[in-house]
Amino acid sequence: MSAMTANLPGWLDLLLAALVVAGTLFSLVGSWGLVKLPTFLMRLHGPTKATTLGVGCVLIASALGFGVAGGGTSLHEFVITLLLFMTAPVSAHLLVKAAFRLDPSLRPPPPPALPDAPPPALPNAPPPPPPPPPSLPPPTRSQPQPATPPPAPWR
Repeated sequence: MSAMTANLPGWLDLLLAALVVAGTLFSLVGSWGLVKLPTFLMRLHGPTKATTLGVGCVLIASALGFGVAGGGTSLHEFVITLLLFMTAPVSAHLLVKAAFRLDPSLRPPPPPALPDAPPPALPNAPPPPPPPPPSLPPPTRSQPQPATPPPAPWR
């Protein structure tokens, strides 16, 4: 047993082992998806989701283990994890946009049009305003037009 693991409590050993095993399983599933899935978009999904979680779990286990054993906090692993979680989705998004530009047939079809129905009411929305009163019919030539009073002189 090394000097580093001799100082760790048993519950922390189990937590670190669970994080490393979960990380390796996530990475394995992501790598398997990269190799076995048929289309570009499906192959991209595996590494960006599962492998990101796998590497994140291993880095968090490393930060916890070395932070507790060394007596201080290891920020390097947390910074790497943060950068990984921020850059992997952005790079996957850019790859998908490039693939759509190169082959527009990859785009899914637009959703079907909905029938003309009023939108559903929101739970706490105020009631709709009442309809306007019916207007009077427009005057005809046989009816005299109401006279407008002359403007008042300005003083």
